[in-house]
Amino acid sequence: MSLTTSSDVSGRPRSWLRPLDGALRRGVLARLASIEDGGLVVVEDEFSRTFGAGTDDPHVGRIEVRDSRTWRLCTLAGALGFAEAYVRGYWTSPDLVAVLRVFARNIARSSGPGWLDAGPARWLARRWHAQRPNSRAGARRNVRDHYDLGNDFFRLFLDETMTYSCAFFARPEISLRDAQLAKLDLVIDALAIGPEDHVLEIGTGWGSFAIRAAARSGCRVTTTTISREQHHEATARVRAAGLADRVEVLDQDYRTLRGTYDKIASIEMIEAIGRAQGPTFFAKCADLLRPGGTLLVQAITMAERDWDHYVRNPDFIQLRVFPGSSLVSLPWMRESIAGTDLQLESTSSLGPHYAETLRRWRSAFRTRRAEARELGYGESFLRLWDYYLAYCEAGFREDYVDDVQVRFRRPGAAT
Repeated sequence: MSLTTSSDVSGRPRSWLRPLDGALRRGVLARLASIEDGGLVVVEDEFSRTFGAGTDDPHVGRIEVRDSRTWRLCTLAGALGFAEAYVRGYWTSPDLVAVLRVFARNIARSSGPGWLDAGPARWLARRWHAQRPNSRAGARRNVRDHYDLGNDFFRLFLDETMTYSCAFFARPEISLRDAQLAKLDLVIDALAIGPEDHVLEIGTGWGSFAIRAAARSGCRVTTTTISREQHHEATARVRAAGLADRVEVLDQDYRTLRGTYDKIASIEMIEAIGRAQGPTFFAKCADLLRPGGTLLVQAITMAERDWDHYVRNPDFIQLRVFPGSSLVSLPWMRESIAGTDLQLESTSSLGPHYAETLRRWRSAFRTRRAEARELGYGESFLRLWDYYLAYCEAGFREDYVDDVQVRFRRPGAAT
């Protein structure tokens, strides 16, 4: 989904709209007046205004407006327009994460994020999001629009294991690679995977979990993805690791899987299925899991307090980065397993570790922007991903979202 404002063929604002800019700016800034925690400095030409705390507060962000079309997009689509204006280069910031942390901090401390959550484009966003359901064909299309951007693109900022999920930093100084391996070991240990187990992984990524689990425990792994690019890369990585006899990589929708498995792992794949598919996902997992078997789901979660608003209002990620996706919540998971015999055993949080993971991804991404351009990715696309990574980091730093590992067990004994 792309938002537009009127302009002439040169890309500059039409002159008859310019007198409106002052009024639109006043309207947007009036919404920012509700900032109470942290502070925000907004600068445009000779204009400067500070909202919330003084500039000596550690939680102050600075917005530098370069083009008055910023105000039009914010008026048209609130927070969605604000993001779109950044992608188009209409505003910038010396510390984008700081700006977005102010927003997340105030949303989390108010009854609702109404101060930058308005605009007539909202209903269009809802309609567009509703047209990207995760049917079998739709899920492949949605996954293609995110994961199939190119393996070389993801190599720009992921570590050598190509793990695209939250790492675990046992010590602040460890490398991202070691932190990702530590996270994979957390999953292996939580599932108590042993050499006799046949493990199913739903959501292969680029193969890091399947390779780590088979190499460390001697188990067999069947892993499945519907991303063409990931399937190709994961298959090659399994062969290179000498594990083709123990790891099978499928190009198959999880809903079509058959068989029985001792353990099931799904690491940040559940966000891709969409809220409506929750009962289907857990029913399929229960069907595939042997009695006495264990399922571990690592998922990015939204707090229950903010869940209803999130469900009603598609956000920047759902519209511009990963169509058809949705964060989940713990109550949603409990409701989704209601029709199965799965029992929720434990939950643990990785949220603070995700903030550091994202910081490192974004640092690598920004360092290698020239390489991204050489690969053919344009400036607006790079700004889109810069905003996306900063947006996610801000949410985790302010505890607006969390990342949890949830373990389920199917009752009974192995036959």
